[in-house]
Amino acid sequence: MATLKEVAERAGVSQSTVSRLLNDPSFSIKEETRRRVLRVCEELGYRNVFRPAIAVLDAPPSGEELQDAYFADLRKVLAECAESMELDQPTFIRSIHELTERAAEFDGFITVGATVFPEADLRALHAVLPHGVCIDTNPAPHLFDSVRPDLSQTMLDALDAMIAAGRRRIAFLGGVGSIMGTHDYPEDIRELSFRQWAAHLGLETDGLVYSSGTFTVENGYRLAEQLVADHREAGSMPDGLIVAADVLAVGALQALNALRVAVPDELAVVSVNNQSIARYTSPSLSSYAIDQRELARMAFSTLIDGLKHERRVRRHILLTTELVPRASFVPQA
Repeated sequence: MATLKEVAERAGVSQSTVSRLLNDPSFSIKEETRRRVLRVCEELGYRNVFRPAIAVLDAPPSGEELQDAYFADLRKVLAECAESMELDQPTFIRSIHELTERAAEFDGFITVGATVFPEADLRALHAVLPHGVCIDTNPAPHLFDSVRPDLSQTMLDALDAMIAAGRRRIAFLGGVGSIMGTHDYPEDIRELSFRQWAAHLGLETDGLVYSSGTFTVENGYRLAEQLVADHREAGSMPDGLIVAADVLAVGALQALNALRVAVPDELAVVSVNNQSIARYTSPSLSSYAIDQRELARMAFSTLIDGLKHERRVRRHILLTTELVPRASFVPQA
């Protein structure tokens, strides 16, 4: 194993500089020198591991218990992942303004949630803390890296699975969301992807997309109720339903049960997130699982890589999802 002296000689700095850089978060050093030392440590396998001070900008949408539970799980996974990677525990901060003011305390940050920040606030943060990784949604893809579930591919996978199971009239149920960049569009990536893939697959979508309001159980109930009201008496009921998130699907299943729509015989239902509640709905909910542990691990790894290496381009990493089949939709074997 390399010694402190060997690292210092290779990097062209003193041993005390290497030691203070690796052990004193408050040590001030030129960014170019910092990265050079860290690169040498990595090249030589020097085991005095760099432990960056990391903030988590914790700004999820609030107010819905099941949606809040998803982000609570993600916060827990981030803390566990930091420990398993032998990193210092991250500091959770709820305000972008607070993070900007406290930027000198941190080497980089990770964001959690889909809050759309003003562009001026994002640029102010980047000016004082340029190393950041956004989980789920990136409000500034030209400024910060991101790690996200591949929801576009998930929509295609769900459509393919429905079609393979003999479902041809497939509806979509979603809510207002955000897309990469400083935009707050009425559609989120799941709805846009559903429309695009359905068109490519020759599926009708007119009158089959119900996507408005917030991601809540109550809104899921309302949207499913509207779907049945629009199509049952007209004899145009869909035979498949893809739901953007479990929190909406829980409400949708409640409405379908109340209206005596047989799931999955009349209407197969599949969702996204695979939260624990999916096991306990009636019927139990088939859902695409998002690997939160891998999201967290890749977020930390990407942030540390950015701190160690000079990069002029941003990385946007997509992770696959996996269907966990339950009673609401059983894919073809």
